[in-house]
Amino acid sequence: MKNFAKLILFFTLVFIIIFVSVTCFKYLSLKVDWAKNLPPKPETALTLIIASIHWALILALFSSILLTLNYVARREYFPLTSIITVMVLAIVFSFGIFYALNRMHFIPHPAKQTTGVQLVEKGLILSNSINRNVTAVVLLEGTANPFGPRVTAIPGQPLAFYESALGSEANFELPPIPFGGNTAWFLKSLDIDIRLNSEMLQQKFTEGIISYLIYAGSLIFLLCALGYVIKFSAWPLANLFLAALAFRGVLILGTFLNTPEIQEIIVSFLNNKTLISLALPLSFIGFSLLIFIYSLLTFAAKRRKTDGD
Repeated sequence: MKNFAKLILFFTLVFIIIFVSVTCFKYLSLKVDWAKNLPPKPETALTLIIASIHWALILALFSSILLTLNYVARREYFPLTSIITVMVLAIVFSFGIFYALNRMHFIPHPAKQTTGVQLVEKGLILSNSINRNVTAVVLLEGTANPFGPRVTAIPGQPLAFYESALGSEANFELPPIPFGGNTAWFLKSLDIDIRLNSEMLQQKFTEGIISYLIYAGSLIFLLCALGYVIKFSAWPLANLFLAALAFRGVLILGTFLNTPEIQEIIVSFLNNKTLISLALPLSFIGFSLLIFIYSLLTFAAKRRKTDGD
């Protein structure tokens, strides 16, 4: 009973710490991205907070399960009880947050912003890089009129002046306000996968509680099944790294299986709407069962070898 209480407390603290910290960082990141858009997007503080919570929930869910399974492996708790406990806690926390977010959408939004961040009055230079060999745009009236007169500088071509952004040659997306945009592809892909998986969970939640519990439960079951990687070798840090890679693979798998092309393939094979909605959960559960069977056979083989010695 004492170990059970420790397990619940550990998962709860890890989830809350990761969730709150990641939400704050994501909110600041979205706030900066909002300020970079010309013309500005009609965002409010509430919509940015909701988007941050959606993004942070997936990362907190995956991270807390990974760290808790590592904690269970080091403490050598009873595996079946621990896995069931982790699954129940993860489903309860994720469902509770999605339910709260769903209620937040009924909160009246404050007046939406209609003006951009006034960085300068005149002559705002926009470029994706500080390198001079890239396209740059000079907004002659600054952020006050991002569609107004501008000068474009394209490498290898003379400067071109346009009265507005309506010309066919000048009508292209403006680069962000700050110089930069050199984020590593690994971080960009991670951000995309987390966002798409969060959108999928949100979609299942809007379809109904049963649909959400089936999809989220199968996904969490797959994550818990991958806990066997934590005991793959004798080096705990290496096992934690391998498990993190395996969890990253689940994010990629979720993104891949939810792409329109894969969905069309699934629909072409399954004409029953019920089977289509259960295709992904059943694939998650089937893969999880294979992992559990493999881990049990590996454990039995090692024990048999130990008894023989």
